[in-house]
Amino acid sequence: HQHNRIAIPSASSGIATITDHRQQERTKIMADTAPMEVSATAEVDEKLYSRQLYVMGHEAQRRMMASKALMIGVSGLGVEVAKNCILAGIHSLVLCDPEKSTSYDLGGNFYLSGVGQPRAADCRSALSELNPYVDVSVAEVAALTADELLPLIDAAGISCVVITIALPTDLLVAINAKCRENHVCFINAVTAGVFGSIFCDFGESFVCSDKDGNPPATSQIESVISDEENDDCVVIKVLEDQGRHGLETGDKITFARLKGIHGLDTHTHYEVKVTGPYTFEIPSTKLTAPTGPDEVQQGYITQIKQPTTLHFDSYEKKLAEPGDIAMSDFAKFDRPLLLHHAFQALDKFRAENGGELPVPGDQTACQRVLELTKGMSSEDITEQQERIILQLASGSKAILSPMCAALGGIVGQEVLKACSGKFSPINGFLYFDADECLPDELLPSDKVAPQNSRYDSQIAVFGSDMQERLFDLNYFIVGAGAIGCEMLKNWAMMGVACGPKGHVHVTDMDRIEKSNLSRQFLFRNSDIDQFKSTTAAKASCKMNPDFRITPYQEKVASDTEHLFGDDFYSKLSGVCTALDNVEARLYVDQRCLFYRLPMLESGTLGTKGNTQIVVPHLTENYGATRDPPEKSIPVCTLKNFPNQIQHTLQWARDWFEGEFRQSSEDVNSYLSQPAEQYLASLQPNTKLETLKKIQATLVNDRPVTFEDCIVWARLKFEDLFNNQIRQLLHNFPPDQVTSSGTKFWSGSKRCPKALTFDTKNKCEDAEMFNHLDFVVAASNLRAEMYGIKGTVDHDYFNKVLQDVIVPDFAPVEGVKIAANDEEEKNNNNAMDTGDAEADQIWSQLPKQSDLAGFKLNAIEFDKDVDDHMLFVTACSNLRAMNYSIPTEDTHRSRAIAGRIIPAIATTTALVTGIICLELYKLVGTARKELKLDAYKNAFINLAIPFMTLSEPTPPAKTKCMLKGKEWEWTAWDSLDMNRGDVTMGEFMDYFESEYNLEISMLSHGVSILYSFFANKEKVRQRRAMKMSEVIKSITKKEFPPNQLFLTLEVIANDKDSDEEVELPYIRFRFR
Repeated sequence: HQHNRIAIPSASSGIATITDHRQQERTKIMADTAPMEVSATAEVDEKLYSRQLYVMGHEAQRRMMASKALMIGVSGLGVEVAKNCILAGIHSLVLCDPEKSTSYDLGGNFYLSGVGQPRAADCRSALSELNPYVDVSVAEVAALTADELLPLIDAAGISCVVITIALPTDLLVAINAKCRENHVCFINAVTAGVFGSIFCDFGESFVCSDKDGNPPATSQIESVISDEENDDCVVIKVLEDQGRHGLETGDKITFARLKGIHGLDTHTHYEVKVTGPYTFEIPSTKLTAPTGPDEVQQGYITQIKQPTTLHFDSYEKKLAEPGDIAMSDFAKFDRPLLLHHAFQALDKFRAENGGELPVPGDQTACQRVLELTKGMSSEDITEQQERIILQLASGSKAILSPMCAALGGIVGQEVLKACSGKFSPINGFLYFDADECLPDELLPSDKVAPQNSRYDSQIAVFGSDMQERLFDLNYFIVGAGAIGCEMLKNWAMMGVACGPKGHVHVTDMDRIEKSNLSRQFLFRNSDIDQFKSTTAAKASCKMNPDFRITPYQEKVASDTEHLFGDDFYSKLSGVCTALDNVEARLYVDQRCLFYRLPMLESGTLGTKGNTQIVVPHLTENYGATRDPPEKSIPVCTLKNFPNQIQHTLQWARDWFEGEFRQSSEDVNSYLSQPAEQYLASLQPNTKLETLKKIQATLVNDRPVTFEDCIVWARLKFEDLFNNQIRQLLHNFPPDQVTSSGTKFWSGSKRCPKALTFDTKNKCEDAEMFNHLDFVVAASNLRAEMYGIKGTVDHDYFNKVLQDVIVPDFAPVEGVKIAANDEEEKNNNNAMDTGDAEADQIWSQLPKQSDLAGFKLNAIEFDKDVDDHMLFVTACSNLRAMNYSIPTEDTHRSRAIAGRIIPAIATTTALVTGIICLELYKLVGTARKELKLDAYKNAFINLAIPFMTLSEPTPPAKTKCMLKGKEWEWTAWDSLDMNRGDVTMGEFMDYFESEYNLEISMLSHGVSILYSFFANKEKVRQRRAMKMSEVIKSITKKEFPPNQLFLTLEVIANDKDSDEEVELPYIRFRFR
């Protein structure tokens, strides 16, 4: 790399023009690599920022890409904020920190090469590798003083200044004043052990373009009438089966695809007055004419997000008058103001002691901070509050990775708000703490004294004994994506599994894709297509060479229990889930229940995040509370009556799967099996349809040239978007009336219209050439199926399409089309009676031997493949145009069809930081036994911003009488039997004598081993067999060599009362 020095770019000219030589020296920047050029109008790299764009949107992303930030302080918190901002893609970040690193910095800064180096310069290279679009540079300053720092704000033309280390109060006031003068957003944040403080001042008037980040509310019109008492007011009711309208009084809306409503238009923004969950009024608006007798009222309503102007007070004013400080834990109502005074007391202590914070465990210094705090508080400080202040003072030097991650996520998002104008900033102060991790009293100074190791920060807070316990942890992390990367980084910094007895196991089946790089920060461009688990393990070991970790590429499910089985889980301290689906979480949850292991659970959805700590016997398990299942789209809605873009996208994706994957798989299955065996495998009710598809794919429509593929695609267009619609209207004419007298095509049923093919047709919403796009995409996918070379040359397509002969349409009589779900269900239940036709098609299919070696390429839909999305988007939009549904562009369609979960690095960092604080509690707090209220589950939304920490729910209890005593058991409990592989008779005798219970039924999974009504001879035989042999004889399966336990369910009655006793499962160790 070349070592260049350039001046800081300014907002106006691109390069700052500074006449004073000394000022030039202060504002020099060190840079190794030139970033990719980006401007406010530049194209966004949708492959890289794919998931983040569904959080921020294109406009906010472009504003970030044109913004510059100045960061003062690059210790643990600073590097976290820098990482998050660089991954998000701001234009440039200037690092300013000449201070030399200490062993305390190593607790949170994962990019330092060691101690004794200037922190900013030492981190710059590693930070710059995170995103090639971002210019990461270092401001050369001699010291962190007003003379050195204030010119940087004048010269740089920056959007935001973020300070992440403790600076003197007068210097912070001066920097804040300079920021307000230059209309620059100001953020100050510090961590001190398990305590953190954030302050934001975005100026006198900061314009927020979207205060909450929620998608605009949408609904569909059921009726529009004039207000009976006021002609200048329109009353609108929305379709209740589509959900509530989600509007508030004062919101503005716009309409689309209006039918039968005269006086409203699609170009005006209307202000609403809400009168109910399904109704609202539009004042000062008139309907110009009533709805005609042949018309129906229909239309779409979309909320218009309104910008908001926010006012902020200066740092100096808020320091003196903090006002209402945001809450992060509603169980600690007194905490924000207490910490407000305590952090100021720390600043005063530093001023009295030459800029130094208290030495860990120094009782005298801690008492001085307590005195200073009492001097600022107008109320008496309780004994419990004194403990908080003393702990804050004692651990104030400590830089803990989980705290840096948690605050780094919050502060990183505040920087992005400053740069993009999107989401509501923190207004004033926010304090956060995890004092439940701390002992009740200060630890002795010898237990918290620095050892000149990378763990000095943790030792300062928790003591050396706890550090040893962290070394010895054995954890299993399932998933190495965004949460997995952040978690492994935190663990490497914390020293988890860094001792000879410790180990981390990480598994992930996925390989790295480009879209991962904006969140999964352990990966680089050069890692694309490598396994995530292996790459993440290597990267985390680079941060801490003592980190002991083994990567796997296996899913965690019942079919991998030979690998992750009894012997594996029995050696673990706990499990961490870093998964993206509920099904896998529920499986891991069951494993944790069985082995009584704690589970660290977290998840994100855009700016929203949650954490759940699962502690054996103390909290409920993850699966104890479940969200309701997602509503599926009714089949008849998909087939014939769509009214939302979600319906047309699902239909398009289903058609893709059927035409380009299923048809290929059917042909390949037919060709690869003996004829009679294949025929016997077909289901009777789908046999005819399957054989028709094979005949079409293999014989009737089999292409030879790419031109054949184009002809096929053009005819498919005609069939799907013209002929089928005309057939539907033949069955249900536009003027059809139901038996109840209402119009058939009304409410959510939208009367369709057939499309006439036109390569120049452009839809009004998404502005896409869907007609041509459909043919281009379908032709190329068809060619790919058959191994034919395709092209996207539009001139070639236009030439071929001119010569395609399209047969005239004639409606078919007797075609059954279901008008509702009940009819659809009845149609599906009707067995296919076309045996004669199926036999005829079967006899006409080519013999497998004639096509030896022939195989079609089955194309599986992938949302990240542009060719796939072009087809699905065009196909969906054409169907939407059939039904007058607003169309969507490829970006939005990708999110819906691909069920993409919006994601951004800031939320991921925050939830992993919070859950790692819970890990401290699991490891064990010195001199303190933790109860349920010490653990915290979190729900956060960085957009609002909102955070709430709450006590977990205890497990539900079941009461029963056992051995004459009442026993309350939970999902964590079982009846454990460790008597070896005894016979079933010995097992039953022991159970009945031990618990005074008579077994009426004994089962393993779905297999009944014993029941009171079973054949007596069979029972006699089984009682003589070993338990494992009984199960093997029934299931016909061998046990993996690593399986130690059998899970048995029992129904039993009390011998004395003959009442059935509700029992947990039996955990039977047979090896």
